[in-house]
Amino acid sequence: MMRLLDGLKLRARLALAVSLLILCALVPLNLFQRLSTTENLQGQIHAGLKVEAEGLRDLVEASLAEREANVRSWAEDAILRGALLFDTFEKSDVVLAALQRRYPSFSGLVLFTEEGRAVSASDPLLRDAFSGRQQEVLATPWFRAALEGRLDTSALLKEDPVFKQRVLPFAVPVISPISGSRIGVLLAAYDWGQVGGVVSFALERARSRGLGSFALEVRSADGTSLYDSRAAGTPRPEEPVLVEAINSEAIRDVGDGWHFVASVDPEEAYAPLESAGKVALALTVVSILLAGVGAWLLAHGMTRPIATLSEVVGRIVREGDLTQKVHVPSRRDEVGELAQAFSRMMSHLRESTASLQQGTKVLGQTVADLTSASAQAERNLTRQAAALQETQVTAQEIKQTSMMAADRSQAVLGATERAREVSAAGETTVSASLQGFEQLREQVVRVAGGISSLAERAKQIEGITQSVKDLADQSNMLALNAAIESVRSGEHGKGFGVVAREIRSLADQSITSTGRVREILDDILRAIQATVALSEEGQRRTETGLSQVRASGDSLRELAGIIQDNANAAQQIAAAVTQQNAGVAQIFTAVTDLSRMMEETMQSLKGTQNTTEALREVAQRMEVVASAYRV
Repeated sequence: MMRLLDGLKLRARLALAVSLLILCALVPLNLFQRLSTTENLQGQIHAGLKVEAEGLRDLVEASLAEREANVRSWAEDAILRGALLFDTFEKSDVVLAALQRRYPSFSGLVLFTEEGRAVSASDPLLRDAFSGRQQEVLATPWFRAALEGRLDTSALLKEDPVFKQRVLPFAVPVISPISGSRIGVLLAAYDWGQVGGVVSFALERARSRGLGSFALEVRSADGTSLYDSRAAGTPRPEEPVLVEAINSEAIRDVGDGWHFVASVDPEEAYAPLESAGKVALALTVVSILLAGVGAWLLAHGMTRPIATLSEVVGRIVREGDLTQKVHVPSRRDEVGELAQAFSRMMSHLRESTASLQQGTKVLGQTVADLTSASAQAERNLTRQAAALQETQVTAQEIKQTSMMAADRSQAVLGATERAREVSAAGETTVSASLQGFEQLREQVVRVAGGISSLAERAKQIEGITQSVKDLADQSNMLALNAAIESVRSGEHGKGFGVVAREIRSLADQSITSTGRVREILDDILRAIQATVALSEEGQRRTETGLSQVRASGDSLRELAGIIQDNANAAQQIAAAVTQQNAGVAQIFTAVTDLSRMMEETMQSLKGTQNTTEALREVAQRMEVVASAYRV
């Protein structure tokens, strides 16, 4: 919104402001008038509807109360009582017909016995219609309510099958004047369509006021519609304006709890308000248009001198001519004061511009001299910086070489120390190895002796085995001879022959086992001989290894001495390199400080050059600005 206003000229903004002020004054007034009018109209409409609803209630209540009183008084007629007591119904028919003619609002009158039998009626056809319907009559709510001494209006909700229309049944009991007991029921069917005649005057009054949608409705206590003045099929308003009047139960009658509703379509009810609103809107629009025209004329008269000043300023900006004069009609308001102030400002501006043109020439010459001196100083510092940069690079290389030598010397010193430790450990290990080889040689000798003893034992076992084999051969020969002798002896030698066969079998087994043992002993002897050979070879190799270990121990002792000499020399070299590294570090620190100081000097010189450049640009702009105006 502010951007839109910024794009408008002053006269347009003034005209818009005045129009908005008038609009702000008119709109609340119209809204207040509309609200008050709406409230008054709503109050009038509700009051009128309330009057109509209460009038309908009073009319219907009075009419129904009167009809109920009539019916109850008719039930006490002596002729009707006598007809029920003595079964003579000619006179009762005449009485009922006369009552209907006198009160045409009733569709018919019927006299029933307690058993529901119609015995007399205002019209013979009506009596015939109830003939044979005793059970139906006894089941009707209005008949049961009459037997209990009360009225029931539920039959009003639908068309009566006998009367062929909607009727309100006034059914009251007929009491015997002699015994005081109930002897029958008198039904007076009130034509419910008569309610239309009651409300017709109210409907005509509403239509005369232009309320064609005005309607009156009677509803039961549970909200069921009993009567509606609208024609069947007429659409109802979605949200009608309605007022209800309820028939109170202070006076007991047939319509207790009924709702009497008066309603009207809100569009039709508030049509005068809409018309008045349209007229007010038209008047407001016309007022705003007139106010806008007046505001435009006022703004044009106020901004014309300001437009003249704006034109003069535009020419000064475009042409740079300060010699122009401001001609504004003499006025004593704020615009005249603005014109005089602007004229004085032009005089001061001409004087300031002349002084500025002279000052810019002096400032330009000064800046040129300062720029030349700064350029010369920059060239000198640049050469010094280049030389210092080379010195710094060389010092950096020397520092890196010295640090590398120091690291190498420390590494050599560490390696020497580790070599010395390894040499000592190797010497210890060689000594341990010599002892181990001595023990191994002794063990090999003992093993060789044990193997030799084992070989002798094996030879002894071989001799024993040979003896066992010889004995087995002899036992075999003896068993053969015994078998021969047993054959010669005949029957007496059979038992000895059996023993001879067994001995021969055992001898054969001994020979076989002895052969196996001999084979095993041969394998053992061959293994022992191989072991003896390996033992002798191991002993020879042990002797050779022992000699080599003794030679290695002597070499390690000589190497330990050499390593100790190298360690002493490496310590001396490391100390010298450390001192050299400290000196190189001090040189590099000094060169670094000098380089940093040179950089700071260069930065200061650059700042001076930037300031000189900015000053030169300012001088040029001042010269351009000063030369843009003619004085």
